[in-house]
Amino acid sequence: MTSQDWFSKDFYATLGVPKDASETDIKKAYRKLARDLHPDRNPGDAAAEQRFKEVGEAYNVLSDPKDRQQYDAVRAMGSGGARFQAGGPGGGAGFEDVFGGMFNGGQTRGQGFEDILGGLFGGFNRGPQKGNDVAAATEVSFRQAAEGATVSLSLDGQKISTRLPAGVTDGQKIRLRGKGRPGQGGGPAGDLILTVHVSKHPVFTVDGKNLRMSLPVSFDEAVFGATVEVPTLTGDRVKVKVAPGTSSGTTLRVKGRGLVTKTGTGDLLVRVDVYVPSKLNKHAREALQAFALETAKEDPRKALYDDAAK
Repeated sequence: MTSQDWFSKDFYATLGVPKDASETDIKKAYRKLARDLHPDRNPGDAAAEQRFKEVGEAYNVLSDPKDRQQYDAVRAMGSGGARFQAGGPGGGAGFEDVFGGMFNGGQTRGQGFEDILGGLFGGFNRGPQKGNDVAAATEVSFRQAAEGATVSLSLDGQKISTRLPAGVTDGQKIRLRGKGRPGQGGGPAGDLILTVHVSKHPVFTVDGKNLRMSLPVSFDEAVFGATVEVPTLTGDRVKVKVAPGTSSGTTLRVKGRGLVTKTGTGDLLVRVDVYVPSKLNKHAREALQAFALETAKEDPRKALYDDAAK
């Protein structure tokens, strides 16, 4: 900046302080503005970046007593009506010719605003800066999440595709390195933080690498035992044995029918639920009443009561 620039620039107004502001007030005003306008707090805001530069320029002059005195003198002369023509044939002496020796070419001395910023932000020379992270979300079906699927997103007009890991759960966040905003000054790009929303399945749920499901069995199957078919996520069916006297809540394990992941393959965990019919015909009701009479001495809640008393 040249001394001639001082005619058109009101550094006091830039910092928001009066002309008789003390050094302490000037520094305090500068610190607040520099902190609020710093590019790290306003990424991509060109107006804030320009104001940041103007504030630094103003402080650079007003923070040095000699430069401030010279600046005040130049501003006072300018407001008094003095004008200087550009140098050259037939013209008067140029501004810099007249004041260059007086003000040492407009060069400033003392502590610069870079020194102050060094204390505020760890150094004025920011160097390469990593780009900002970006948040996004995607919704997939249960089968896509369980098996792992490729999803596509659009960020700033750019198509981004990624493969979801098998077994991703609802609400899980996945970090895609380098897929966020571009870096500055040669710095790396930010990351894309992808939140996955998984639709519910009417039969299966995920438990780590395992899949869980409920298997309805009839009363007689639970009492006498049976071999029944169980559906799997791949679409085929496998047979499982229900042992005689199996109660609701019993879990049967089908090896290797869970999720196939990088860390191994899970199992299918089948919870037995004894089906109770809502309606019975006359013969079924009579048979059930006869059964109830024959088993009346057995209390299915005895263990519950005993455990509760412990």
